[in-house]
Amino acid sequence: MKVSKELKIGIVVICAIAAFIWGLNFLKGTNLFSQKYVLYAVYPKVDNIIPATPLLVSGFKIGQVNNISLISRGNKKAVLIKFLLTEDIEIPKNSIARAISSDLLGSKAIEIVFGDNTEFVKSGDTLIAETEQGLKESFNKQIAPIQAKAEKLIGSIDSVMSVVNSVLNVKTRKNIDESFEGVRKAILSLEQTAYKMDDLIGSEKVKISSIMSNLNQITSNLNKNGQRIDNIISNVSSMTDSLAKAQIKEAVDNANKSLKELNTLLAGINKGQGTLGKLAKNDSLYVNLNKSSEDLDKLLKDLRINPKRYIHFSVFGKKDKNKPKD
Repeated sequence: MKVSKELKIGIVVICAIAAFIWGLNFLKGTNLFSQKYVLYAVYPKVDNIIPATPLLVSGFKIGQVNNISLISRGNKKAVLIKFLLTEDIEIPKNSIARAISSDLLGSKAIEIVFGDNTEFVKSGDTLIAETEQGLKESFNKQIAPIQAKAEKLIGSIDSVMSVVNSVLNVKTRKNIDESFEGVRKAILSLEQTAYKMDDLIGSEKVKISSIMSNLNQITSNLNKNGQRIDNIISNVSSMTDSLAKAQIKEAVDNANKSLKELNTLLAGINKGQGTLGKLAKNDSLYVNLNKSSEDLDKLLKDLRINPKRYIHFSVFGKKDKNKPKD
């Protein structure tokens, strides 16, 4: 049987139209060859959720968004999203359809968070809707404290600059300029001093050479007389050893012993012990000596006035008639 060319063209056109329709529906989230298992969720708003947005369970794709429509809930508007499931999976009734960010570019996905209900949803049921904090909102929340600290820091820097400006007034700037000028003059003075030192060294080069030659001679003499210096040092060492070996310790001990005995003697004298102590502390001897001195003085005075009373000269043994009677 011969197939005509027109029939072939018609079959190709029909296949192309069918592929086009299937592809268009697939892009819209409708798979003509998949099981028609539909779920719904109502969100207060949707960001970057479009048809064909994947529906995930633990990161595994079980379906996609099929349709998005705007509905009214009382006085507020809400967004109804229709999910088309391509996998046969049991989902508890109290499960949550959470809108999440799938990448850093802001792409969205719907993740099913299983609940603990023992009953499972059926085609056409509505899941609990929940929106995860977007990347922008999360970034803003994290950047807000940093922004506040940055603003506070900028305010502090502004205050510091105000203080610096108030401190660095015209008078202060003038003082700073004068200080730098003083430093510059000091550097110039040091430079001039260095030039003068160069001139001085140049003019006194002969004397410096003579001094250096004298120092060389001194060092050479020290090197030549090194043996003598060593002998002197050894003699001094021998002398110190001899002094160390001498009985200096014994002499010091004897001196200490003598000082202790002297201190004991002086302590006894202070206490009035012994003859010296009695002489030092008892005044009776002084009184007796003083009285004896007075009596001796009276005796000598009487002897001078009346010598005959004490001395008798009798050549013939005759008594003196003029002798006073006692």
